[in-house]
Amino acid sequence: MPVVVSFGEIMARISTEGYYTFRQALPGSMTVCFAGAEANVAASIALLGGQSRYVTALPENDITDACIGNLRNLGVDASHVLKKKDGRLGIYFVQTGADQRPGKVIYDRDASTFSMTDGDEYDWDEIFRDASILHVTGITPAVSKRAAEAQLYCMRKAKEHGVTISFDCNFRSKLWNWEPGTPKQELAGRVIGEMMEYVDILFAARIDAEAIFGIHVGCSDTLSRIDEQPYVAEAIKRRFPSVKLLATTMRQSISATYNQWGAALYDLSNGCQYVSPCVDGRYVPYDITFIVDRIGAGDSFAAGLLFALQDPELGKDLQTVIDFATAASCLSHSVMQDINFVSKEDVIALMKTGGHGTVSR
Repeated sequence: MPVVVSFGEIMARISTEGYYTFRQALPGSMTVCFAGAEANVAASIALLGGQSRYVTALPENDITDACIGNLRNLGVDASHVLKKKDGRLGIYFVQTGADQRPGKVIYDRDASTFSMTDGDEYDWDEIFRDASILHVTGITPAVSKRAAEAQLYCMRKAKEHGVTISFDCNFRSKLWNWEPGTPKQELAGRVIGEMMEYVDILFAARIDAEAIFGIHVGCSDTLSRIDEQPYVAEAIKRRFPSVKLLATTMRQSISATYNQWGAALYDLSNGCQYVSPCVDGRYVPYDITFIVDRIGAGDSFAAGLLFALQDPELGKDLQTVIDFATAASCLSHSVMQDINFVSKEDVIALMKTGGHGTVSR
C-alpha cells in the first residue's frame, strides 16, 4: 500500500485520571502520552495495516527519543523527524468531560521546536519519494507564522512530486494568536485560503466552513446535521475547484458521554453524496452511549478514510470508504487517548454487525 505522509506537531498529552477535574487531580498523578492531530492520523493508519510516515521537528533530548520510539513501535516511519537544539516539546492538558460537564483542553505550546522550524529545513524530496498522499491540518498554521509558512512550503513541494493533498480544517479557537489585532477567524480564513488551491481531499464540518471560510447555511446551532451538508458541499465546490472529495463528520452531543455519530462524503466531480451509517437508504447515526475519550475521533475518521481509499478492496466504491471511516471513528470513542488502537478487522466487524459489545471468545 502506498505511503501516507503526515506533517504537524506532536505534543505531550497530560490528562487527569478517569473523570477527575484539574482541581481534583492536582497536585497528584497525571497520565502522559504523545499525541497531535497529524501524528494521530499516521499512527492510526499504521495500526489499520497501512504505511505512514510522520514528519515534525522536536528538541534534541531523551523525551524526543521516547516519542520517536513510541511512533516506531506503532509502525510509523519516523525517520524524517527533525531533531534540533532549540525550542521545546509542546504540551496540552486534558480534563475528560462527563454527562453535562464538558471536556477541557489547555494548550502550552508557545516556543516549541516545531513552531520555530522553517519549511526548507526538511528533506522533502526524500520524504515524498514514494508517497501517495500528504495529510495536513488547519492546526499547524494556527501555531505560529513560521509553522504556517512551513506547511504552505510543504504543500507546494508535495504538488511538485505529484502527491495528493488531504487537509483537515480543524479550527481551534484557542490558537491563531500569532498576529495580534487580527480576529482569529479572519486570520485563519486568510492563511488557510491560500493553501486551498493545493487541496484534493478536504475534511470540513459545517462549523469549520463557517469559522474559516465564512460559509453559512442558515443554521444557528453548533451541531452538524445531515440536511445542511449538501449546502456546505456546494459552497466548497464553487469556491475551491481543486477539491475533489469533501468529507465531514456529524456529531450530536446529548451529553459529554452520550453522542450520536455519523459522516458524509461528497464526490464534488459529480455531486454524489454518500452518508454513513445508512440503513435501508436512511441515515441512522451510531448511538454512542458511553464515551471513554472523544479526543482524536476526527483524526481516526481521517485515517480510516485515507486508509480505505488506498485499500484494494475497500477503495472500490466510495460508500464502503465512508462506511469504513465512520465505523473506525465510532470505535475510537471507546479507546482512551488520541490514537485509535483498532485493527482493520475490528472496523469491518462493526460495519457488518452494527456493534453489540459482546466478548469475542
